[in-house]
Amino acid sequence: MQRLHARLQKCFAVFDRDVYNVKWMCRYTCIAADIHTAERKYDCCTYLNKNVRGNSDKSCKRTPQKQICQVVLQHFDQQYHEELGEAWSTAREALLCPAGWQYAVMMNRFNLSVEMMQSLKCQGYSSLLKDAPGSSYSSLQCFVSKTQSRLPSQQHRPGKLKHYYLLNAASLLPVLALEASDGDKILDLCSAPGGKSIAILQTGILHCNEWDILRWKWLKQTLESFLPTDLYNAVMVSNLDGRHIGEREPGMYDKVLVDAPCSNDRSWLFSSDYVQAGTRIEQRDKLPALQKQLLRSAIEALRPGGTVVYSTCTLSRAENSDVVASMLSSCDNVELVDLTGQMASVSQHFTFAPGNTLGHLVIPERGKTWGPMYVAKLKKLY
Repeated sequence: MQRLHARLQKCFAVFDRDVYNVKWMCRYTCIAADIHTAERKYDCCTYLNKNVRGNSDKSCKRTPQKQICQVVLQHFDQQYHEELGEAWSTAREALLCPAGWQYAVMMNRFNLSVEMMQSLKCQGYSSLLKDAPGSSYSSLQCFVSKTQSRLPSQQHRPGKLKHYYLLNAASLLPVLALEASDGDKILDLCSAPGGKSIAILQTGILHCNEWDILRWKWLKQTLESFLPTDLYNAVMVSNLDGRHIGEREPGMYDKVLVDAPCSNDRSWLFSSDYVQAGTRIEQRDKLPALQKQLLRSAIEALRPGGTVVYSTCTLSRAENSDVVASMLSSCDNVELVDLTGQMASVSQHFTFAPGNTLGHLVIPERGKTWGPMYVAKLKKLY
Protein backbone atom coordinates (compact mmCIF):
# COMPACT_ATOMS: atom_id res chain seq x y z
CA MET A 1 0.00 0.00 0.00
CA GLN A 2 2.82 2.38 0.86
CA ARG A 3 4.55 1.51 -2.41
CA LEU A 4 1.33 2.26 -4.35
CA HIS A 5 0.97 5.57 -2.50
CA ALA A 6 4.56 6.51 -3.38
CA ARG A 7 3.96 5.71 -7.04
CA LEU A 8 0.79 7.80 -7.10
CA GLN A 9 2.62 10.75 -5.55
CA LYS A 10 5.28 10.46 -8.21
CA CYS A 11 2.67 10.36 -10.97
CA PHE A 12 0.90 13.43 -9.62
CA ALA A 13 4.22 15.27 -9.39
CA VAL A 14 4.91 14.54 -13.07
CA PHE A 15 1.34 15.55 -13.95
CA ASP A 16 1.69 18.87 -12.09
CA ARG A 17 4.98 19.57 -13.86
CA ASP A 18 3.47 18.83 -17.28
CA VAL A 19 0.43 21.00 -16.57
CA TYR A 20 2.76 23.86 -15.62
CA ASN A 21 4.74 23.36 -18.84
CA VAL A 22 1.56 23.34 -20.91
CA LYS A 23 0.35 26.55 -19.27
CA TRP A 24 3.73 28.17 -19.88
CA MET A 25 3.87 27.05 -23.49
CA CYS A 26 0.33 28.28 -24.11
CA ARG A 27 1.74 31.81 -24.05
CA TYR A 28 4.47 30.78 -26.47
CA THR A 29 2.59 28.47 -28.80
CA CYS A 30 5.23 29.00 -31.47
CA ILE A 31 8.36 28.08 -29.54
CA ALA A 32 7.88 24.43 -30.47
CA ALA A 33 10.35 22.80 -32.75
CA ASP A 34 11.33 24.69 -35.87
CA ILE A 35 12.61 28.16 -36.57
CA HIS A 36 9.76 29.09 -38.89
CA THR A 37 7.37 28.27 -36.08
CA ALA A 38 9.35 30.57 -33.84
CA GLU A 39 8.98 33.30 -36.44
CA ARG A 40 5.20 33.26 -36.11
CA LYS A 41 3.43 36.02 -34.28
CA TYR A 42 1.15 35.88 -31.27
CA ASP A 43 -1.31 33.02 -31.32
CA CYS A 44 -4.84 33.90 -32.41
CA CYS A 45 -6.19 32.92 -28.97
CA THR A 46 -4.48 36.03 -27.56
CA TYR A 47 -6.98 38.15 -29.47
CA LEU A 48 -9.92 35.79 -29.50
CA ASN A 49 -9.72 35.23 -25.72
CA LYS A 50 -9.92 31.46 -26.03
CA ASN A 51 -8.75 29.23 -23.24
CA VAL A 52 -6.68 26.88 -25.39
CA ARG A 53 -4.15 24.39 -24.10
CA GLY A 54 -0.61 24.96 -25.30
CA ASN A 55 1.34 23.01 -27.87
CA SER A 56 2.97 19.94 -26.33
CA ASP A 57 4.49 18.40 -29.45
CA LYS A 58 6.13 15.06 -28.74
CA SER A 59 9.78 14.41 -29.25
CA CYS A 60 10.76 13.27 -32.69
CA LYS A 61 11.33 9.62 -33.40
CA ARG A 62 14.42 10.46 -35.39
CA THR A 63 16.71 13.42 -34.85
CA PRO A 64 14.20 14.92 -34.43
CA GLN A 65 10.98 13.45 -35.91
CA LYS A 66 7.65 15.09 -35.18
CA GLN A 67 4.24 13.49 -34.87
CA ILE A 68 1.78 14.47 -37.59
CA CYS A 69 -1.62 15.64 -36.36
CA GLN A 70 -4.08 13.71 -38.53
CA VAL A 71 -7.00 15.98 -37.64
CA VAL A 72 -5.18 19.02 -39.02
CA LEU A 73 -3.80 17.11 -42.00
CA GLN A 74 -7.27 15.97 -43.07
CA HIS A 75 -8.53 19.54 -42.75
CA PHE A 76 -5.63 20.87 -44.83
CA ASP A 77 -6.03 18.12 -47.44
CA GLN A 78 -9.63 19.09 -48.02
CA GLN A 79 -9.08 22.85 -48.12
CA TYR A 80 -5.73 23.13 -49.89
CA HIS A 81 -6.43 20.53 -52.54
CA GLU A 82 -9.42 22.63 -53.54
CA GLU A 83 -7.51 25.94 -53.40
CA LEU A 84 -4.09 24.90 -54.74
CA GLY A 85 -4.65 21.72 -56.74
CA GLU A 86 -1.42 19.86 -57.52
CA ALA A 87 0.62 22.56 -55.81
CA TRP A 88 -0.71 21.24 -52.50
CA SER A 89 0.76 17.81 -53.23
CA THR A 90 4.17 19.44 -53.63
CA ALA A 91 3.82 21.49 -50.46
CA ARG A 92 2.35 18.57 -48.52
CA GLU A 93 5.34 16.35 -49.23
CA ALA A 94 7.79 18.99 -48.01
CA LEU A 95 5.79 20.00 -44.93
CA LEU A 96 5.38 16.41 -43.74
CA CYS A 97 9.15 15.78 -43.82
CA PRO A 98 10.68 18.08 -41.17
CA ALA A 99 13.94 16.15 -41.36
CA GLY A 100 14.42 17.77 -44.78
CA TRP A 101 13.61 21.34 -43.76
CA GLN A 102 16.26 23.97 -44.50
CA TYR A 103 17.39 26.84 -42.28
CA ALA A 104 18.81 30.16 -43.39
CA VAL A 105 21.52 32.00 -41.46
CA MET A 106 21.03 35.76 -41.09
CA MET A 107 24.20 37.47 -39.91
CA ASN A 108 24.22 40.21 -37.28
CA ARG A 109 26.08 43.18 -38.75
CA PHE A 110 26.61 44.53 -35.23
CA ASN A 111 28.74 41.49 -34.38
CA LEU A 112 29.79 40.32 -37.81
CA SER A 113 32.13 37.35 -38.14
CA VAL A 114 33.93 37.39 -41.48
CA GLU A 115 35.47 34.02 -40.68
CA MET A 116 32.03 32.52 -40.18
CA MET A 117 30.73 33.89 -43.48
CA GLN A 118 33.74 32.40 -45.26
CA SER A 119 33.13 29.09 -43.53
CA LEU A 120 29.48 29.11 -44.63
CA LYS A 121 30.51 29.69 -48.23
CA CYS A 122 32.97 26.81 -48.02
CA GLN A 123 30.12 24.59 -46.82
CA GLY A 124 28.03 25.45 -49.89
CA TYR A 125 25.98 28.33 -48.52
CA SER A 126 25.23 31.24 -50.85
CA SER A 127 23.91 34.76 -50.34
CA LEU A 128 20.13 35.02 -50.50
CA LEU A 129 19.97 38.73 -51.29
CA LYS A 130 22.96 39.25 -53.59
CA ASP A 131 20.64 40.08 -56.51
CA ALA A 132 18.03 41.95 -54.47
CA PRO A 133 17.33 45.49 -55.67
CA GLY A 134 18.12 48.48 -53.50
CA SER A 135 21.28 49.52 -51.70
CA SER A 136 19.52 49.38 -48.32
CA TYR A 137 19.96 45.59 -48.31
CA SER A 138 23.74 45.68 -48.70
CA SER A 139 24.03 45.48 -44.89
CA LEU A 140 21.60 42.55 -44.64
CA GLN A 141 23.55 39.31 -44.97
CA CYS A 142 21.64 36.05 -45.18
CA PHE A 143 23.01 32.70 -46.34
CA VAL A 144 21.10 29.66 -47.59
CA SER A 145 22.04 26.13 -48.54
CA LYS A 146 20.43 23.81 -51.06
CA THR A 147 20.87 20.90 -48.69
CA GLN A 148 19.28 20.23 -45.30
CA SER A 149 21.54 21.70 -42.66
CA ARG A 150 21.13 23.62 -39.45
CA LEU A 151 23.60 25.51 -37.33
CA PRO A 152 23.12 25.30 -33.56
CA SER A 153 20.99 28.07 -32.09
CA GLN A 154 22.95 30.59 -30.04
CA GLN A 155 21.84 31.09 -26.45
CA HIS A 156 20.98 34.50 -25.02
CA ARG A 157 23.82 35.86 -22.90
CA PRO A 158 23.33 39.31 -21.35
CA GLY A 159 25.96 41.76 -22.54
CA LYS A 160 27.10 39.59 -25.48
CA LEU A 161 25.70 39.94 -28.99
CA LYS A 162 24.80 36.91 -31.09
CA HIS A 163 26.52 36.36 -34.43
CA TYR A 164 23.52 35.03 -36.35
CA TYR A 165 19.79 34.28 -36.34
CA LEU A 166 18.30 31.08 -37.78
CA LEU A 167 15.09 31.45 -39.75
CA ASN A 168 13.03 30.29 -42.70
CA ALA A 169 14.48 32.20 -45.66
CA ALA A 170 10.99 33.10 -46.92
CA SER A 171 10.56 35.17 -43.75
CA LEU A 172 12.86 37.79 -45.28
CA LEU A 173 10.56 38.39 -48.27
CA PRO A 174 8.28 40.78 -46.32
CA VAL A 175 11.40 42.69 -45.21
CA LEU A 176 12.58 42.84 -48.83
CA ALA A 177 9.15 44.10 -49.90
CA LEU A 178 9.20 46.76 -47.18
CA GLU A 179 12.19 48.53 -48.84
CA ALA A 180 13.44 50.20 -45.68
CA SER A 181 15.48 53.35 -46.34
CA ASP A 182 17.49 55.72 -44.17
CA GLY A 183 15.20 58.19 -42.47
CA ASP A 184 12.06 56.04 -42.77
CA LYS A 185 9.81 55.86 -39.74
CA ILE A 186 8.83 52.18 -39.63
CA LEU A 187 6.36 50.25 -37.49
CA ASP A 188 6.49 46.47 -37.04
CA LEU A 189 2.93 45.97 -35.81
CA CYS A 190 3.22 42.33 -34.66
CA SER A 191 6.90 41.99 -33.77
CA ALA A 192 7.55 39.04 -31.45
CA PRO A 193 9.68 37.05 -31.36
CA GLY A 194 11.67 39.55 -33.43
CA GLY A 195 13.24 37.86 -36.47
CA LYS A 196 11.88 40.33 -39.01
CA SER A 197 12.54 43.23 -36.64
CA ILE A 198 16.17 42.15 -36.42
CA ALA A 199 16.31 42.02 -40.23
CA ILE A 200 14.84 45.52 -40.57
CA LEU A 201 17.23 46.84 -37.93
CA GLN A 202 20.16 45.70 -40.05
CA THR A 203 19.15 48.57 -42.36
CA GLY A 204 17.32 51.16 -40.20
CA ILE A 205 15.36 52.08 -37.06
CA LEU A 206 11.80 51.13 -36.26
CA HIS A 207 9.04 50.95 -33.66
CA CYS A 208 8.41 47.36 -32.55
CA ASN A 209 5.03 46.46 -31.07
CA GLU A 210 3.83 43.29 -29.37
CA TRP A 211 0.56 43.07 -27.47
CA ASP A 212 1.08 39.92 -25.41
CA ILE A 213 3.16 40.85 -22.37
CA LEU A 214 5.21 37.63 -22.20
CA ARG A 215 5.99 37.72 -25.93
CA TRP A 216 6.84 41.40 -25.51
CA LYS A 217 9.48 40.40 -22.96
CA TRP A 218 10.71 37.71 -25.35
CA LEU A 219 10.95 40.34 -28.11
CA LYS A 220 12.99 42.63 -25.87
CA GLN A 221 15.40 39.80 -25.09
CA THR A 222 15.81 39.06 -28.81
CA LEU A 223 16.60 42.70 -29.55
CA GLU A 224 19.03 42.80 -26.65
CA SER A 225 20.84 39.78 -28.12
CA PHE A 226 21.41 41.45 -31.49
CA LEU A 227 21.69 45.21 -30.93
CA PRO A 228 24.43 47.29 -29.31
CA THR A 229 23.28 49.17 -26.23
CA ASP A 230 22.97 52.60 -27.86
CA LEU A 231 20.81 51.25 -30.71
CA TYR A 232 18.78 49.03 -28.37
CA ASN A 233 17.96 52.07 -26.24
CA ALA A 234 16.89 53.98 -29.36
CA VAL A 235 14.38 51.34 -30.48
CA MET A 236 10.82 51.83 -29.21
CA VAL A 237 9.28 48.55 -28.04
CA SER A 238 5.61 49.00 -27.17
CA ASN A 239 3.03 46.67 -25.64
CA LEU A 240 -0.16 47.81 -27.41
CA ASP A 241 -3.12 46.16 -29.13
CA GLY A 242 -2.17 46.44 -32.78
CA ARG A 243 -5.79 46.86 -33.81
CA HIS A 244 -5.84 50.32 -32.18
CA ILE A 245 -2.40 51.76 -33.02
CA GLY A 246 -3.84 53.42 -36.13
CA GLU A 247 -6.24 55.34 -33.93
CA ARG A 248 -3.49 56.30 -31.48
CA GLU A 249 -0.92 57.32 -34.08
CA PRO A 250 -2.72 58.23 -37.34
CA GLY A 251 -0.46 59.15 -40.25
CA MET A 252 2.73 58.70 -38.21
CA TYR A 253 4.67 56.12 -40.26
CA ASP A 254 6.29 55.87 -43.66
CA LYS A 255 6.16 52.08 -43.69
CA VAL A 256 4.37 49.41 -41.67
CA LEU A 257 4.90 45.65 -41.54
CA VAL A 258 1.89 43.50 -40.57
CA ASP A 259 3.23 39.97 -40.14
CA ALA A 260 -0.18 38.87 -38.96
CA PRO A 261 -1.15 36.06 -36.58
CA CYS A 262 -2.37 33.21 -38.77
CA SER A 263 -3.13 29.50 -38.80
CA ASN A 264 0.60 28.70 -39.16
CA ASP A 265 0.52 25.53 -41.25
CA ARG A 266 3.87 24.13 -40.10
CA SER A 267 3.09 24.36 -36.41
CA TRP A 268 -0.48 23.12 -36.67
CA LEU A 269 0.50 20.01 -38.64
CA PHE A 270 2.59 18.78 -35.73
CA SER A 271 0.37 19.55 -32.76
CA SER A 272 0.11 16.44 -30.58
CA ASP A 273 -2.91 17.81 -28.69
CA TYR A 274 -6.01 16.78 -30.65
CA VAL A 275 -8.27 18.90 -28.47
CA GLN A 276 -6.17 21.95 -29.22
CA ALA A 277 -6.07 21.01 -32.90
CA GLY A 278 -9.87 20.85 -33.05
CA THR A 279 -10.16 24.20 -31.28
CA ARG A 280 -7.68 25.77 -33.68
CA ILE A 281 -9.67 24.55 -36.66
CA GLU A 282 -12.83 26.00 -35.14
CA GLN A 283 -11.06 29.32 -34.57
CA ARG A 284 -9.68 29.44 -38.07
CA ASP A 285 -12.74 31.07 -39.61
CA LYS A 286 -12.38 33.96 -37.15
CA LEU A 287 -8.79 34.79 -38.07
CA PRO A 288 -9.51 36.82 -41.26
CA ALA A 289 -11.59 39.30 -39.24
CA LEU A 290 -8.64 39.86 -36.88
CA GLN A 291 -6.21 40.15 -39.80
CA LYS A 292 -8.40 42.76 -41.50
CA GLN A 293 -8.56 44.79 -38.29
CA LEU A 294 -4.78 44.76 -37.99
CA LEU A 295 -4.27 45.69 -41.64
CA ARG A 296 -6.84 48.49 -41.44
CA SER A 297 -5.08 49.84 -38.34
CA ALA A 298 -1.76 49.75 -40.20
CA ILE A 299 -3.22 51.72 -43.11
CA GLU A 300 -4.55 54.34 -40.69
CA ALA A 301 -1.08 54.63 -39.11
CA LEU A 302 0.49 55.38 -42.51
CA ARG A 303 1.12 58.85 -43.86
CA PRO A 304 -0.23 59.56 -47.36
CA GLY A 305 2.13 57.94 -49.83
CA GLY A 306 3.28 55.40 -47.24
CA THR A 307 3.22 51.63 -47.76
CA VAL A 308 2.22 48.59 -45.72
CA VAL A 309 3.46 45.03 -46.23
CA TYR A 310 1.05 42.27 -45.18
CA SER A 311 2.38 38.74 -44.64
CA THR A 312 1.43 35.38 -43.14
CA CYS A 313 2.92 31.89 -42.98
CA THR A 314 -0.17 30.01 -44.13
CA LEU A 315 -1.38 28.77 -47.50
CA SER A 316 -4.96 29.77 -46.68
CA ARG A 317 -6.60 31.95 -49.32
CA ALA A 318 -9.03 33.36 -46.74
CA GLU A 319 -6.12 34.65 -44.64
CA ASN A 320 -4.04 35.86 -47.58
CA SER A 321 -5.40 37.27 -50.83
CA ASP A 322 -8.97 37.50 -49.52
CA VAL A 323 -7.82 39.83 -46.72
CA VAL A 324 -5.99 42.05 -49.22
CA ALA A 325 -8.95 42.00 -51.60
CA SER A 326 -11.21 43.11 -48.75
CA MET A 327 -8.97 46.11 -48.01
CA LEU A 328 -8.84 47.10 -51.68
CA SER A 329 -12.61 46.98 -51.98
CA SER A 330 -13.39 48.76 -48.72
CA CYS A 331 -10.63 51.41 -48.68
CA ASP A 332 -10.66 53.75 -51.67
CA ASN A 333 -7.38 55.34 -50.59
CA VAL A 334 -5.15 52.26 -51.06
CA GLU A 335 -3.77 50.49 -54.11
CA LEU A 336 -1.83 47.28 -54.68
CA VAL A 337 1.93 47.61 -55.23
CA ASP A 338 3.49 45.27 -57.80
CA LEU A 339 6.21 43.12 -56.20
CA THR A 340 7.00 41.07 -59.30
CA GLY A 341 10.46 42.57 -59.79
CA GLN A 342 11.52 42.06 -56.18
CA MET A 343 10.26 38.49 -56.07
CA ALA A 344 11.95 37.73 -59.40
CA SER A 345 15.32 38.79 -57.95
CA VAL A 346 15.20 35.89 -55.46
CA SER A 347 13.07 33.46 -57.48
CA GLN A 348 15.91 30.95 -57.83
CA HIS A 349 15.57 30.19 -54.13
CA PHE A 350 11.78 29.92 -53.87
CA THR A 351 8.78 28.25 -55.48
CA PHE A 352 5.84 30.62 -55.97
CA ALA A 353 2.26 29.44 -56.37
CA PRO A 354 0.91 30.24 -59.82
CA GLY A 355 -2.13 32.41 -60.49
CA ASN A 356 -1.85 34.84 -57.56
CA THR A 357 -2.82 38.33 -58.72
CA LEU A 358 -2.97 39.80 -55.20
CA GLY A 359 0.44 39.20 -53.68
CA HIS A 360 2.88 36.29 -53.84
CA LEU A 361 2.69 32.91 -52.10
CA VAL A 362 5.80 30.80 -51.44
CA ILE A 363 5.07 27.07 -51.46
CA PRO A 364 7.61 24.67 -49.94
CA GLU A 365 8.90 21.80 -52.04
CA ARG A 366 11.72 19.32 -51.68
CA GLY A 367 15.05 21.08 -52.10
CA LYS A 368 13.33 24.45 -51.55
CA THR A 369 11.49 23.89 -48.29
CA TRP A 370 11.05 27.61 -47.58
CA GLY A 371 7.56 28.77 -46.75
CA PRO A 372 4.64 28.86 -46.59
CA MET A 373 4.90 32.63 -46.82
CA TYR A 374 2.41 35.06 -48.31
CA VAL A 375 3.41 38.66 -48.96
CA ALA A 376 1.51 41.61 -50.44
CA LYS A 377 2.11 45.36 -50.42
CA LEU A 378 -0.36 48.27 -50.37
CA LYS A 379 0.17 52.00 -50.84
CA LYS A 380 -1.87 54.66 -49.09
CA LEU A 381 -2.82 57.31 -51.66
CA TYR A 382 -4.18 60.01 -49.36
